[in-house]
Amino acid sequence: MNIKYEVVPEDSIGCIRDLCNGLMAYQKSVAYIHPEFFDSMCFETRMLPAVKSSKANYIAMAKDGDEPVGYAYSTIAPKRTYSGGFATLQCPAFFDFDSVEGEDVGCLSQFFIKEEYRNKGIGSVMFDMSMKWLGSFKEIKDIFIFVSNGNDGALRFYQDKGFKVSHEILDGFITVMRNS
Repeated sequence: MNIKYEVVPEDSIGCIRDLCNGLMAYQKSVAYIHPEFFDSMCFETRMLPAVKSSKANYIAMAKDGDEPVGYAYSTIAPKRTYSGGFATLQCPAFFDFDSVEGEDVGCLSQFFIKEEYRNKGIGSVMFDMSMKWLGSFKEIKDIFIFVSNGNDGALRFYQDKGFKVSHEILDGFITVMRNS
């Protein structure tokens, strides 16, 4: 294993298409609340619209040699972006807007590592890269992570990194985590 990390420029995001689609398939496979919601989610319906609607984007990618094995996608976006839609779903607001300082929020939006590369420290490196980038925006005080139901390993990982469960939306389909 020869893991290297790189930042993917926005004009090259096609290189993570398979990883993003792998994330959607994984989330569906572990979901016990509305797994069918993932049927219409893919790179074109989740990643591309998110990149277009965000003020700033950051994609950290892990590669084993030339093979992409994981990615972490973070955004800076207006808090109103989270007022009622998730991918192809309509939902209530993701959080109480009055509890957020400023007009923008940071979000670790997507995070995926191929199964055979999990529990090897790769996720911690990409998480740290993402948090460093999000932390470079001094005006951003609130950082959110949205964890799909059934993804208990991710929930524990983020809790170990200091994030707290805030609440659930869509009848438990998504757990909202927050840095404060």
